[in-house]
Amino acid sequence: MEGKSFTVKVDKLNRLGVGEAIVPWISKKGNASNVHLLVPFSLPGEEVDVTIEHADRRKWQTKVDHFIATHPQRVEADCPHFEKCGGCSWQHFGYEAQVNEKTNRVKNYLEKEGFDPDLVAPTIGMENPWTYRNKMEFTFAPDGSLGLHEKGNYLKVIPLETCLIMKPEMKEAVLEVADWVKDQQLSGYDKEKAEGLLRFVMVRESFVTKEIMLAIFATAGPDEVKGVQDLISRIDTKFPQVKSLMWLENRDLADRSASEETHLLHGRDFIYDEIMGYKYRLWFDTFFQPNPVQAKKLIELAIEMGDPKATEKMIDLFCGVGTFSLPFASRVKNLAGIELVESSIASAKRNAKDNDIDNTYFLAKDARLGIDVVLKDFGTPELLLLDPPRSGAGGKVMRRIGRAQPERIVYVSCNPETFAEDIVHLKEFGYELKKVQPVDMFPHTYHVEAVSLLELTGEVKPERLHELSEKYSQYPGK
Repeated sequence: MEGKSFTVKVDKLNRLGVGEAIVPWISKKGNASNVHLLVPFSLPGEEVDVTIEHADRRKWQTKVDHFIATHPQRVEADCPHFEKCGGCSWQHFGYEAQVNEKTNRVKNYLEKEGFDPDLVAPTIGMENPWTYRNKMEFTFAPDGSLGLHEKGNYLKVIPLETCLIMKPEMKEAVLEVADWVKDQQLSGYDKEKAEGLLRFVMVRESFVTKEIMLAIFATAGPDEVKGVQDLISRIDTKFPQVKSLMWLENRDLADRSASEETHLLHGRDFIYDEIMGYKYRLWFDTFFQPNPVQAKKLIELAIEMGDPKATEKMIDLFCGVGTFSLPFASRVKNLAGIELVESSIASAKRNAKDNDIDNTYFLAKDARLGIDVVLKDFGTPELLLLDPPRSGAGGKVMRRIGRAQPERIVYVSCNPETFAEDIVHLKEFGYELKKVQPVDMFPHTYHVEAVSLLELTGEVKPERLHELSEKYSQYPGK
């Protein structure tokens, strides 16, 4: 099938934001079916000449030969790495159209699960949809050049010239590291051969304090590498805002930015950041919202929807380092945060102390089991907030929330598909979806966040809760 050409009309953008066309096909055995053609960097309604590059059973990957008719919101991408780099895959899509598409995606997923799509407000976009990221990771190629992975190929690295979604000072600091590597003629890590020195550079910056962290991941310690003192001197002289310069040893075969041993080269091992006046300490492995401008909007929306009161108790599920916990704790009587990652809980406790907040209780435990512990010691909260990972909370957790019967639930989602699947489980427990506000955290990508409110409007009798508990205990859930 590879090499066959078609003229197609793009029907829609699929769940990964890629253009998709559906064409009828007759197999060699005479069976008729519809085949989905994936058309890269295309937009709905566009007419395109394509050639099949790879054919799976029901989805065929194509390359674009020629655009016959284009979308009215198609634009020229600003980044020279567009179409090669694995990020920012919607730069060819006008920003207003991106935001509208994200609203429709949230509506479609909710409607599919039986919810009213009219509950979804228009997505809140950004006034400036560039230079919004406060954290980036770059990879070394075997020859020591530094850049980002090629789209669809994690073995190839595109050398960095620019990156329009991070601040210029972050880019310049990273390029200084790249220049140092070149001057010292150091090798990058070859994933296929599992050999070489340098693996990644991570950079993060606080948009409020202006502090920058640089973390270099390598397969050897700094004492085994020539010229490290020169690197320290360069960074200290040219970038006084770099308050944390670290060297992290990582010999693991897994391609991830982990550390087996951490060496502090300059400054401290964390930087300070702030959101809404609350201070947070960020280490190299701290998860923190990567778009601080829109993160502030998420917190404001969550507070507005949750309507916390000084007499109420609250649970913050998947609380991380306390990004939502601290602003809410200042507005409720007591707050319990639950998070599986122990280092995040340690950070949450420290952040609460740094901000003179003393009405919090943080527990390092699996979400579902953690709810049981907190309910036993804490009692039923009036308000529960959850901000799960992209995979969602899962049926077991959602049903446990339903049985706990908080008056109000604020769900902060980074994946509208799993969000819609999750909240279905709350229907039988008497909850009604009241509002959904999408927020564009990641311009020029297909990702969209949303803040929603669910209220306990239907009374569920204790015996019915028991029936539901028995019913759902028969299914493993997610």
